Parts: sequence; structure tokens; C-alpha cells
Amino acid sequence: MPELTEGPKSIEVRGIRVEWVERGNGRPLLFLHPSIGLDTAAPVFDRLAKGAHLLAPSHPGFGGSDLPPSFTTVDDLAYFYLDLLDQLDLHDVTVVGVSLGAWIAAEIAVKSTARIARLVLADAVGIRVSERETSDIADIFALTEKGFIALAYHDPAVGTRDPALPDASVARIARNLESTARFCWNPYMHDPKLKGRLHRIDVPTLVLWGAQDRIVAPDYGRAYASAIPKARFATIDQAGHFPHLERPDEFASQVLSFANQN
Repeated sequence: MPELTEGPKSIEVRGIRVEWVERGNGRPLLFLHPSIGLDTAAPVFDRLAKGAHLLAPSHPGFGGSDLPPSFTTVDDLAYFYLDLLDQLDLHDVTVVGVSLGAWIAAEIAVKSTARIARLVLADAVGIRVSERETSDIADIFALTEKGFIALAYHDPAVGTRDPALPDASVARIARNLESTARFCWNPYMHDPKLKGRLHRIDVPTLVLWGAQDRIVAPDYGRAYASAIPKARFATIDQAGHFPHLERPDEFASQVLSFANQN
């Protein structure tokens, strides 16, 4: 495995340097974060690291990670992670994604599951379920911060930020939003071809959903699961669009239980 720096860890893959969290021992678990970015202090990472070798990168363009000018689609991010898995020579990986991260995970899995044992898609975006005139996914770019928090969290207090954030944190938040727009704006939050390719996912898949998600309703998750041959659907109560933040113990418990099944 390539040498990792101390402090905020980073790894370079094909000339692209990204930040990441690495904790724990056991089977490898690749965690792909949502559009709000990678909070290295989130309790869920310690919970996951108790039962797996956790690898949680910050996507190219997010946080302090490099953004190659050629990266413009979620497809580009998926190929980046396939390169990362090859570079680390990882096998039997459980890939866990939340929201945008779950979309990336699905795009990875329709391309190749050669290094993947299991897949967890939590509150995923990435496909269109309804007719063209009906919106499946709330327009996050049209919402105020307060409006977004009200839809995304069962408990809005979990998503409410300190108004006196340091400048560096504000800059990271702005960069995350900018990169989300870059990768997800047009077409909005989906790949028109992905739904028709989900049948290619040939590993056991858990589609996990916050029961109170008002960004993407649980019925959308059920439709997602029904398009994947080896998928099952489950919910986490008292959680919205980011169950890994609102219910870290329950989220980690379900993920690790699924990942460690024989």
C-alpha cells in the first residue's frame, strides 16, 4: 500500500492527490461521502473502524482534494475509484456510499465488481424513477441553507452549523457545493443511462434509507433496490438523508452486519 502522510492523510492516484481517513483493521471498507463532504470527526468513522479497515477519501474536487480539469461527471469519479482500488490491490471490498457517494458506488459497480464483495447504497441518488414531469429529488440548489437542513435531517439540530466557522471551513463548504454543481447539475442528480445498467451489479447489495428522508423519499430507494438483482432494502428510523450522521451507531451496525455476512 502506498505510504500515507501524517496528520490529514492523503494518497496520490494517477497524479491526483486526495485527502482521506484510514482507520481500523479487518476487511477493507471504502466509504464514499455525500455532497456535503467528508467530516473526519464524524463518530460514524470510529464505529465503522471497529469492524473493518476503513478507507474514506474526499472525492476529487471536494475538501482539500485535487480536481483535474478533465473531471466533469460522476463517471469520472467512478473510474478514479476503480484506479484507487487497483493501485491499493484491494480485494473483497465493501463499498459504502451515501447520497452522491452512493451514486458513485453504483457507477463503479456497473463497470466492475472484480474487487468488490458487497455494496451499500444509502439514500442514493443517480437514477430517474418517475416520469419526466415529476421530480424524484429535491432541488438542493434552490433551497436556502435552512430549507435544505429541514428536508435533509430528521433532527435539524444535527445539520445546523456554527455561524462562527473559521474561514478555512467556510472555504471547504463552498468548494463542496461548487463541485456538487459541477458533477450533478446537468442532468440534475442522475445519469440517464444508469438505471438501465443496474442489472449488471452482481454482488449482494444493501439499499439503506433514512425513513424520514425528504430529499429523496424511501419509495425512490425501493425502486432503486428493485432494479438491482441481489439487493434488499432497509430503513433507519429517526434519520433523514444522512443517516450516517444522525444515527451513526445504527448505520454502522447495519453496514458491518451486512459486510461481515458469509
